Amino acid sequence: MSAEPRITFESPRQTSKRIGAGVSVPLTKLRAFLDANNIKYMVISHPPAHTAQGIAAMTHIPERELAKTVMVLVDGRLTMAVVPASTRVDLSRLKKYLGADVTELASETDFRDRFPDCETGAMPPFGNLYGINVFADQTLALDREISFNAGSHRELVRMRYADFRDLVKPALMPLAVRKAKACAV
Repeated sequence: MSAEPRITFESPRQTSKRIGAGVSVPLTKLRAFLDANNIKYMVISHPPAHTAQGIAAMTHIPERELAKTVMVLVDGRLTMAVVPASTRVDLSRLKKYLGADVTELASETDFRDRFPDCETGAMPPFGNLYGINVFADQTLALDREISFNAGSHRELVRMRYADFRDLVKPALMPLAVRKAKACAV
């Protein structure tokens, strides 16, 4: 029997979040940034999950509204690609769009130290907080809201897409392609 996701409405200027009985988690860099910009958002707690599809299923969020962050090396420079959970990053499109010589998926060792406040693989799509360029698939703009990992494999943030766009200023492009059944990225 799996636990149901728990939704917590966050208020600006909140300094910590309660999880369960007596357990408090310090405010992350992301939440501090959202609060400082008076952004309304929800935190959705869920059982630990490490794939975007698993998170979408557990939280009952359509995969097209759940954004996943994929770390990519573009000519050796760390870059953030953001696509709907139901898709994968088309590296050849990104390469062509940027006029790059080489685009490849980054390994965990390439990026884990850049996100000291996040669990590896659970980075929010806010590259601007970490000095990383963000490229987002244009289909994410079609929905009013966007959800994404909040720095852990147990929490999502859900907020207005327009607020995400205004804060992150991602370069929008046709970046995503449908996943093949055996593909995991």
